[in-house]
Amino acid sequence: MKKYIVPLICYLLIILVLFNAKTITSFLSRTVSNKPVLTIPESDEYAKKSDYLYVQNSKDYIPYSYQDLLNIFYSALNNGFEEFTFYCPSEYEECLDDYTKIMSSSDILTHINNYVHPYHTILNPLEASHNDSGEITLNIKYIYTEEEINKVNEYVDKVINELYKKDDSDYNNIKRIHDYIINHTKYDIERNNTGDSKYKSYIAYGPAIEGYATCNGYADLMAIILTKLGYENYKIGTTNEDINNESDGHVWNAVKINGKWLHIDLTWDDPVPNPPTDDKNFLLDKYLLVTTEELKKADEGEVTVNAHNFNVSYYQEFK
Repeated sequence: MKKYIVPLICYLLIILVLFNAKTITSFLSRTVSNKPVLTIPESDEYAKKSDYLYVQNSKDYIPYSYQDLLNIFYSALNNGFEEFTFYCPSEYEECLDDYTKIMSSSDILTHINNYVHPYHTILNPLEASHNDSGEITLNIKYIYTEEEINKVNEYVDKVINELYKKDDSDYNNIKRIHDYIINHTKYDIERNNTGDSKYKSYIAYGPAIEGYATCNGYADLMAIILTKLGYENYKIGTTNEDINNESDGHVWNAVKINGKWLHIDLTWDDPVPNPPTDDKNFLLDKYLLVTTEELKKADEGEVTVNAHNFNVSYYQEFK
């Protein structure tokens, strides 16, 4: 009986090694070289090359600070990675604690996600795993399907071909697009009131294909068009922490024109009729290419508006 024990143990060890080859190889490589072994996936066509004051594209995907971690998260989403593994170096003792802080905050992840191309919007919650040795793996799922992307791209090309004029001003070109989207879109009151709707109004597909949008849909569609035209832009969002839990937050666009960052809010330029059942369609330009001071002034009135009380620590171009 004893003569079978050693071969059996060896056999079990071989099976164990085969099933954990990736983990063991990674561990041995790190132990021998004392450096993480990274596999960087290819980025897709929607990856942005832009760096911002809050987040920048990671150069080596090795974190030595909290900011480096933010940059890695941004870069993984920005490049359209579906799975990405990186490692905490021994010098960065707080790495896993800081990683946990980011992962446990839906607000931080929302703000990071506002900087990437809308087609790289993550399907919440972001899935990730880690171990005590400092290996962190992000498993990223995106909200847009390939079919939705193709249809939205067709719409975007159509709008640009019809409305964009190379010899006209930035303001006039963006205004025509702004007006066109609003005139062909209704705010999705049902989704706003109940959290559900038959329309995909929470992404660009809603306003582009179905004619219905919430603030997310408006902002996504405008961001896609601005990016296609070559304008540097991102989305600005307010979360519950910014507006004292008085609503579910809001999102709109930021765009850089002639070296200056400005706001565009299609949602607030497309107000809902009162009563909501009216067939009236309003078109405003109070929130079209305005400074932060002008944005706040546009909010003034009989009713206090908190929707635009964004945290400039996340959107530092507006400091």
